[in-house]
Amino acid sequence: MTQPGSRREFLRQFGLSTALLPFISNLPSLGLANQARRKQRLVVMFSPNGVVPRTFWPTATGGEFDLKESLQPLEPFKDRTLILNGVCDRVRGDGDSHMRGIGCLLTGTELFPGNVQGGSDTPAGWSSGISIDQEIRGFLQNDAATRTRFGSLEFGVMVPDRADTWTRMVYSGGNRPIAPVSDPYQMFQRMYGQVKNRALLVSVLDDLRTELNQLQQQVSAADRRLLEEHAELVRQVEQELAEAREPAGELPRLEPGVKPQNENMPRLSRMQIDLMVNSFLADMTRVATLQYTNSVGQAKMRWLGVEEGHHDLSHEADSNDVAQDKLTRINRWFAGELAYLCERLANTPEPGGPGSLLDNTTIVWTNELGQGNSHTLDNIPFVLVGQGLDFTMGRSLKLPRVPHNRLLLSLAHGFGHHLEKFGNSDFCQAGPLSLS
Repeated sequence: MTQPGSRREFLRQFGLSTALLPFISNLPSLGLANQARRKQRLVVMFSPNGVVPRTFWPTATGGEFDLKESLQPLEPFKDRTLILNGVCDRVRGDGDSHMRGIGCLLTGTELFPGNVQGGSDTPAGWSSGISIDQEIRGFLQNDAATRTRFGSLEFGVMVPDRADTWTRMVYSGGNRPIAPVSDPYQMFQRMYGQVKNRALLVSVLDDLRTELNQLQQQVSAADRRLLEEHAELVRQVEQELAEAREPAGELPRLEPGVKPQNENMPRLSRMQIDLMVNSFLADMTRVATLQYTNSVGQAKMRWLGVEEGHHDLSHEADSNDVAQDKLTRINRWFAGELAYLCERLANTPEPGGPGSLLDNTTIVWTNELGQGNSHTLDNIPFVLVGQGLDFTMGRSLKLPRVPHNRLLLSLAHGFGHHLEKFGNSDFCQAGPLSLS
């Protein structure tokens, strides 16, 4: 049989309704999965309070680079890793470095004036622009070939239960922060809760739609308009149910009863990562963020032998070898969580396509500061892993203090979203970084 040119053409050929589209898009047996376009994915992973430069940045550049102690867990993925030194957050304005560090990290633009008082004399509010993950989300959602049920998912690990500039890095627009979901059980419910009762709801809606159609023949024109509004609501609910299609394979199993406590941070991290991988496997989203704690985060990583709060430690001088060793251990732990995500993606075949999920995913691990004790916004850590955006990996680059807006542009361009500027246009004049 001649292979149809698209999913819609397949439906027309067999006289089927386009309502089936959400249900057949991932069925490899039909030869339609991934047919129109490769599934590219983006993950942004955040950890706070800067790094220890001497144990983080490779000595050599190019392909023959070394992974220092902080990055050692990424050794199995070294050939798929791109380390960018010299990327700087040049955005200034209201707020202290921690506030601007996280609030401008993905938006590339200034914070609004506000009443949140940080460590500087100038208080600030939310960011004044959309974040790059949400910009890419909108680009993908505007195309039926790349649209997913959620568009994006925002995962958190021990993010404080408060809304302020230090706890938000994702924005759907200026003054519109998006809170990460830190409770894996809540995220599970969001991802899979609708599926359980879908069959019953679909049956009820079918009957309701039939009755609305019958009733329209017996009422006045004004009443018909009201009934049409009800029918439109039914159609919207049906569409949501259609997009909440059955997950591929078994539902993930979460360890029960893990409380949101500091000591459970490692377990919560793995639970969230496993859920993220499942969301990609079921094509619920192609854009995700994973935020560990918050800017000025004070996690006490006792499982690493660290009793002090992370932020307090980050203020210690470079000459304090004990503190710098503890900070190195902390960043090595974050690198280990990144490595676990990479391993899960690398060991999961791409549904309906060649290679693994990691072959089609780019993970960006970053931070709000270059170094905690100086609060510098220069040399913000950007470590990229995976081949989803077709950058040339297996390299360490030392860049000449380039604005991070140019890297944000590169991420968009990697998806075919050819923006000329993003965030503050003053920092976009040289265009996207050339990483391919």
